[in-house]
Amino acid sequence: MSTRQLFLNHLAQTTDFPLLLEIKEAEGIYLIDEQNRRYFDLISGIGVSNIGHRHPAVIKAIKKQLRKYLHLMVYGEYVQAPQVELAKRLMLTLPPSLDNFYFVNSGSEAIEGAMKLAKRYTGRTGFVSCLNAYHGSTQGSLSISGSEKFKTAYRPLLPDVRHIRFNEPDDLAFITEETAAVVIETVQGEAGVRVPDKSYMQALRKRCTETGALLVLDEIQSGFGRTGKFWAFEHFDIVPDILVSAKGMGGGMPIGAFIAPKHIMDVLKNNPILGHITTFGGHPVSCAAAYATVGVILRNKLHEKAQQKAELFKKLLIHPRIKSIRNAGLMMAVEFESFEVLKAVIDKAISYGVITDWFLYCDNAMRIAPPLTISKDEIREVCGIILKAINKATSTNPDILMREDIEPMRP
Repeated sequence: MSTRQLFLNHLAQTTDFPLLLEIKEAEGIYLIDEQNRRYFDLISGIGVSNIGHRHPAVIKAIKKQLRKYLHLMVYGEYVQAPQVELAKRLMLTLPPSLDNFYFVNSGSEAIEGAMKLAKRYTGRTGFVSCLNAYHGSTQGSLSISGSEKFKTAYRPLLPDVRHIRFNEPDDLAFITEETAAVVIETVQGEAGVRVPDKSYMQALRKRCTETGALLVLDEIQSGFGRTGKFWAFEHFDIVPDILVSAKGMGGGMPIGAFIAPKHIMDVLKNNPILGHITTFGGHPVSCAAAYATVGVILRNKLHEKAQQKAELFKKLLIHPRIKSIRNAGLMMAVEFESFEVLKAVIDKAISYGVITDWFLYCDNAMRIAPPLTISKDEIREVCGIILKAINKATSTNPDILMREDIEPMRP
């Protein structure tokens, strides 16, 4: 029986239509399949490989840690240098108040921890989050996510959750003295890269302060250099009470974190003790990989180059079928007229060796979020392929001028 058939028969499926690419190697922005075919990974494994696949610094850090130890003890008991060094390096990227780190395994787990922390610290039970938000698929994170389509089959979920419109100042009135926390994506991801107004984010910060609600910023997709700053909240001149990270944090290794001032995080220590527990959170190998990842981003100033690279994408991706392009750095949404058109383009692009995707709550927009290490020449090449895919996928429409050999203009 083939590996593909074994995959279909014995590994849990998340849809009836998996991509079924069988990848044997990955490096930089490329994936290599069993037929030695090369693919450009324009989605970074969904926001994970911010510094590319198998970055040499990450591989070196992993090998070094493998020679020392793997798992030793549940989180928070032993002093483990990889955790301490990672926290120390992350503090270089953060305002002084965000000085205490709880390392976990994933974004969903980090959201769960942040929610528990907010309830414990404030003594309140209410949460406010946004329509079309995505925060994860565990029970708590699903409760505050903003699409009923993905939630209705799993109800009842957590009570006391109120959803408001993203970037709508009038809805901030729903944040009250009964709200434990507002959990919001600094840039909405699965809604199709929605960037809020600076004035809105500052009004949100003010409203949380006035009501005593904690502001929890979800930067699982937008953190670690993706938007043109190391952290997306830096664009808005605000500081959250709790910051959540994962995905691009580990250089390809599983790790997440919720980060808060020490006086807030300390409430997890007592009444009851062990207020939040994880066995594998802060795994030393993942922490070593994350430490290397932070170093690569900072040394090479990858976050500072993200917007410039995004502008090149926007300059090259001009086509009658493209309705608009939204972005925050290299977190991009290329909008088409319908899901049907987009799906045909994505399928054709994959057949040409470029992997893209759509968004959970915006299925007419193409996700482009390549490794931050992508070069300008590589951007030119993938844009040419995408334009070719658009032409080929929409060739039955007589209103579109077809040029099979289309070559994007070089700036």
